[in-house]
Amino acid sequence: MTRIRRILTALATLAGALLAFTAASPAALAIRVPPPGENAGPVQAPPPVHTIVAGGMPGWQIALIAAAATLVAAAVAVLLDRAWAARKAHATTA
Repeated sequence: MTRIRRILTALATLAGALLAFTAASPAALAIRVPPPGENAGPVQAPPPVHTIVAGGMPGWQIALIAAAATLVAAAVAVLLDRAWAARKAHATTA
């Protein structure tokens, strides 16, 4: 039963990684390709765009949220590991 649980956990992890990759890849791999037959010369770069920030979240807040999420995930991992070790130790002494 433990072997099946580990295999299912590995498959779920791989499925999550594949989902994350497919969600991020369209934006990462996007390029502008002209239609065939139109403008046979080299592709010209679009004119520069001047962005005016009207809202959004500053970079330091994003970094702070990421750091807090990392600390919470680490704390949860430590607590789960200790609970699993205690359960394993309790099962062998009983």
